[in-house]
Amino acid sequence: MMLAVISVQADIYRYEDDEGIVHFTDAPTDRRFKIFMRDLKKDRQLRTKLQLASSVNPAEYEQIISSSAAKYGVSASLIKAVIHAESGYNPNAVSRKGASGLMQLMPGTARSLKVSNSFDPKDNVEGGVKYLRFLLDTFRGDVSLAVAAYNAGLNKVARYGGIPPYNETRTYVNRVLSYMQSYQAN
Repeated sequence: MMLAVISVQADIYRYEDDEGIVHFTDAPTDRRFKIFMRDLKKDRQLRTKLQLASSVNPAEYEQIISSSAAKYGVSASLIKAVIHAESGYNPNAVSRKGASGLMQLMPGTARSLKVSNSFDPKDNVEGGVKYLRFLLDTFRGDVSLAVAAYNAGLNKVARYGGIPPYNETRTYVNRVLSYMQSYQAN
């Protein structure tokens, strides 16, 4: 048996119709189509151009952050700290692992949170804050553990009974907590 590996050369869109039939296309003609798979090479080129073309303005997202903070009962300073650490306020950011948007949602997490477009700042922040609320509830309000789970995953924090012994996660937690203190002070 031979398997062929192909690389995606265009964004792929998907929608499921009323009869349960799933449709895919690289040229959506209907607004029911939602992004399913991104052309990462094209996306990286676009992000690079966008980063060079515009400066980041965190104030631009203040209303979205305030609204999500109030809706889910998560401090605005924590939300800002996570956005700062995850994407540097770049709504078009994509990580090497495929996380995207301001709060760097993984595709599976975005789907489970009903985020149809991770590059839409409102959808992304609302989904990310909803997930933070879940993590804070899971860890009984322990911000360090919730932030560690946001980075490393819920299962890893549960397995280690605390912040996992990964340098990346420990650095991330310290960075987010530091940013959070700075946002609280301002």
